[in-house]
Amino acid sequence: MPSRNPPIDLPNLSYSYNAPGSPSSRNDSFGPDSKGDMSMLSKGDMSTASSSVSLSVNYLPSKFSNSMLAYPKNRKSKKGINPGYPKMGGGVEAFRTGEARMGGENEDEDGVPTRKSWFGARPNKKLRWNRFKWVLFTANTLLTLYSLCSLIICLLIWFDVWSHADVVRVGNRPELVVSTLAASMGIFTATLGWAGIMMNNRSFLAVYTFLLWIAFIFLLVPGYLTYKRHTFNLEGKINAQWSRDFGADGRLRIQNQLSCCGYFSPFVEATVSQTCYARSMLQGCKSDYLAFERRVLRKWYTTVFSIVPVHIVIIFAGLLCSNHVTYRFGKGMMPKAYRLSMTSMAVIMDNYATQLAEQYGSEVASDIINRSRSNLHLDSMPTMPYTPRNKTQYNDTTKYDALNKTLVDDSI
Repeated sequence: MPSRNPPIDLPNLSYSYNAPGSPSSRNDSFGPDSKGDMSMLSKGDMSTASSSVSLSVNYLPSKFSNSMLAYPKNRKSKKGINPGYPKMGGGVEAFRTGEARMGGENEDEDGVPTRKSWFGARPNKKLRWNRFKWVLFTANTLLTLYSLCSLIICLLIWFDVWSHADVVRVGNRPELVVSTLAASMGIFTATLGWAGIMMNNRSFLAVYTFLLWIAFIFLLVPGYLTYKRHTFNLEGKINAQWSRDFGADGRLRIQNQLSCCGYFSPFVEATVSQTCYARSMLQGCKSDYLAFERRVLRKWYTTVFSIVPVHIVIIFAGLLCSNHVTYRFGKGMMPKAYRLSMTSMAVIMDNYATQLAEQYGSEVASDIINRSRSNLHLDSMPTMPYTPRNKTQYNDTTKYDALNKTLVDDSI
């Protein structure tokens, strides 16, 4: 039965480019019975590794919805009745099956609809944190708590608030200095973590994860020093410390704190004071000082090593969750393979012209395309920063020839 409509000559667009000496990629292959659906592009051998055609020519129209229909006021009425309009996309829902992938202009990076006001954009609904952000929040809270408590304890010792704190300042000064630095490092790391968590800044969280390792090293040093001092010949170390490291001022401060005189007795390496003299009835400082050091050092390294497992958990939480504080992938930039170029626009407009020619005829399609081209000012379109300077013309027609053969076979 002869066709009712005569064969349609498709418009020859200036968007398309044909290599010298090669036949037209459209006029020789696309006929009036060829299918112009853009989804058919995925059936051919569409390898874009050797061409400059963007992968955006293979987009699925069902994944993109109209921004007018997707506006929050139209999506959901005041009575809470959903009219069934499609959602623009983005946010947590973008990972569900059948959801739109691209967010609208009124939606932030988490897919939360916003409204403009005098004070900037405000969310229309209550924001929600994902599970990764809650894990980071809990982990950083623990880091803040034990770092702050450690720093307070160290400061109280430095200010001589507790009883016998001066003995620690004299006898365990290196351990106290390192512990103060470790607590300060923990506070700084936690502060940076709070900035990254609250601002959803992945750069801050990356530095935060790295600083967790530095804080972990600072945490291990005082634990190792106190354990080594307590375990290996503590009595010999105290003997050498009293006779070599302590001066007259250091011995006097320990004698006043522990109410003792001299090392073994008032006649052995004693510093004369109002309570310590030759006929003093006070005992030597060795036994009291040795018992005090054993008790303090045991509590010291036990506390430090009990924090180590918690800190390791915080490190793993930072490694696993710092890059997922939001559901946005990367920096939210369009991948290079999907960025539009003039060659990609030629392919898209070519398919668009085919659809128009099938529905309305070649004259109407040619007129629409010409008006679209003049309205968009494609000839004077500025070059984007990501466009290479030396653009190569699109002359790879082999994949479209294979596609055209497939379309001709389907039409036959």
